[in-house]
Amino acid sequence: MQKKVSFLILIISFSTLFSQERIILSGQLLDAETHEALPFANVAVHDFLTDALLTGAITDDDGRFEILEIPFGKYKLYFSFIGYVTSEQIFMGGGLNPIFDLGKIELAPSAENLEEVEVIGKQATTNADLNKKSFNLENNIAQSGGSVLDAMKTLPGVTFDQDGKVVLRGSDKVVVLIDGKQSSLTGFGNQKGLANIPASNIEKIEIINNPSAKYDANGFAGIVNIIYKKEKQTGLNGDVGLSLGLGALGKRRADTPTDLGSFSTNPKLIPSINLNYKKEKINYFLQSEFILQEALPNNEFTTRNYDDGRNLISQVPENRKQFRAIINAGIDYDLDENNSFTFSGLYDREKHIDTAQVAFIDLNKNSRNRYYNWREEEVTRYINAAVNYRHKFEQTGHTMSANVQYTQGLEDETYSLNDSSSVRVGRDKTNIRAIENTTSLSTDYVRPLKSGRVELGAKLRIRRLPVDYTITPGNQSIIYPDLGTFSDWGENLYAGYVNYLLEKEKYDVEAGLRAEQTNVFYDLDPVNAYYPDNDKYNYFELFPSVRFTYKMNDNNKLSVFYNRRIDRPGEPELRVFPKYDDPELLKVGNPYLRPQFTDAFELAHKYSWSSGSLFSAVYHRMIQDQYMRIFSIDDSNPDYDIVNRIYQNTGSATNTGVELLLSQDVTNHWKVSGTLNWYANTIDAYQGNLLFPFERTFDIQKSTANAWDAKVNTEFVLPKDVTFQLTGLYYSDRNIPQGEELARSSIDLGIKKSLWNKKADLTFSASDIFNRFGIRQRLTNEGFTALYQNYFETQIFRLGFKYKI
Repeated sequence: MQKKVSFLILIISFSTLFSQERIILSGQLLDAETHEALPFANVAVHDFLTDALLTGAITDDDGRFEILEIPFGKYKLYFSFIGYVTSEQIFMGGGLNPIFDLGKIELAPSAENLEEVEVIGKQATTNADLNKKSFNLENNIAQSGGSVLDAMKTLPGVTFDQDGKVVLRGSDKVVVLIDGKQSSLTGFGNQKGLANIPASNIEKIEIINNPSAKYDANGFAGIVNIIYKKEKQTGLNGDVGLSLGLGALGKRRADTPTDLGSFSTNPKLIPSINLNYKKEKINYFLQSEFILQEALPNNEFTTRNYDDGRNLISQVPENRKQFRAIINAGIDYDLDENNSFTFSGLYDREKHIDTAQVAFIDLNKNSRNRYYNWREEEVTRYINAAVNYRHKFEQTGHTMSANVQYTQGLEDETYSLNDSSSVRVGRDKTNIRAIENTTSLSTDYVRPLKSGRVELGAKLRIRRLPVDYTITPGNQSIIYPDLGTFSDWGENLYAGYVNYLLEKEKYDVEAGLRAEQTNVFYDLDPVNAYYPDNDKYNYFELFPSVRFTYKMNDNNKLSVFYNRRIDRPGEPELRVFPKYDDPELLKVGNPYLRPQFTDAFELAHKYSWSSGSLFSAVYHRMIQDQYMRIFSIDDSNPDYDIVNRIYQNTGSATNTGVELLLSQDVTNHWKVSGTLNWYANTIDAYQGNLLFPFERTFDIQKSTANAWDAKVNTEFVLPKDVTFQLTGLYYSDRNIPQGEELARSSIDLGIKKSLWNKKADLTFSASDIFNRFGIRQRLTNEGFTALYQNYFETQIFRLGFKYKI
């Protein structure tokens, strides 16, 4: 019955609002004969249809002008000065190039006996970028008070895998940026931590499916750019907030018989503050969030059915008590009108204690044959310091910027493992301590042109991540022997790019090329018996990107995209030290993993009308040397049934799909939007070799399956400053290596009440009301089949308050 109700609400609901952008116009007026500047000349912007005057400007002593905050649209531009022939241009603004330089505009002196006025017509255009979608979190009421991961749950084309990673159009190879740059908060190329970043201080989230050459080449599925709030008003402004919540109010499946079970009715407290003080040349900003909560980030049931008739089930509930503090502060300093600096620092510290009691049940005998409990204490800490310099040339939009950033990350994780079975009663202890140092330097140059712009840039990034591994083995230890006690991973990246944009009235073209040289090493303790050689490799690659847009008319635009991307495995995917939260289902990395490369093609169309728009896209991606976790039996221990989950390159695959995004204002008080993403994943047959803990082959069978995701959101503005939002999500069955992931759905709602003349907001939100968003997978491999069910905490009710200063 719940399924039918969820599907019914899904069909009748949905709204995600695009952020609005404006355009800046600039240029210089000159005498056509002497080429001298024309000061105090007039520039007028008229409506294209009515020819009514809308705005304008007067040139300065150098003949230059700048007109700010022009809405998207089509205009007539008039340039006039006493004693000169008036010149006219037609301008079409669509948002692709937010700063448009009209260049040098020459006015011809008028003759005294001129019988008619000559109007010189020229045309210049910009266009909406079909590639980037931008979403303002102020309008995301149904996920208010939650994390960035919660907020992204409702965005078009975004899903999540069992590890909580963002999936775009069926792939988790996504790069997450903070304010356009990679950050310790979200990982350098390998996303992480989104579930622990509160969304209270986030202004908007951008999704870029086809990044240009100016972006790093990693992330074949696209880029998610998280933009923090930063006020521009003079004086003190900002907001303070408080969110209270309860998670996991119900259990979708009963716990296996243990004393602890899985956490439920988990309390949450999230205070936040966002302050900005601007005075003359200096702007101070401070953003801080704290998380104090109990949570259930994983609750994994695994049922294994072996070919020899054995049937086992285990449950690993990751019962968490957590505290996290994020403090981001800095200073914007305008040295003069053309030069500015930003000095910023970020401190992020998180500590959690996870506990679990794991029962291994023999389903044939309905008896417990093993009892395993563990406690994990982990501290992660990141310190990020950055200096940004920006120089503005005399021409508006003509800029050069430089960035220096240093990040130090700490991971200190201790597992205390207790095991009790007919085979052994023993205790083990492991500790992993990793300190990552990342230094990056980059520079970017932007030059607006009369018909577009050119962008150039270079980047250097140096990463080092040594890991120390300490084990205290107990009686008949379950820890694999001869792993060694350390590893050392490093990566040097050298990159440069050029990107050119040409805009015409009926079409525009963007073409870029990025070159990257990457040097990687991974050194292991010589004691390690599983991987005999250290790994080291260097490679140079070119990453082209091309976009062509044809403007059929003011309301219809058609774009074709191509880009080449790379996804590099990071140290977590390479790490040779297993994770022992489930000793019979061990997760471990692979130090010999190689990058995967993708060629992506897309055809996109956008149709706009006065009250809405329809975005549609057809995409195809070809992937070489893809990597992911695979399941394989480890029978090296005669006393236990062990399945390894090991990262491995698995050959080639393709991903083909169609995405639709509809947005409609039904009335002034009712907005509806929805998205549908259908895709077909084809995974080619592949056979490879595993080296851990002994050499053996694995097989991937060729599979092709269709999958689709649907999201619907509706928003009502009610009397007395009340807004109501309802969101429905549905993810269909989909194929994965060695099996399939089963369908899941969620219904979320949110209510916001504005108070005190909109100085404050009171919100109530409920995510996954019916608790149907857990992950279920069916897996098949040689010798066994498995049903994996992760009923982690998806059902959360929150009450939030925010006051604007």
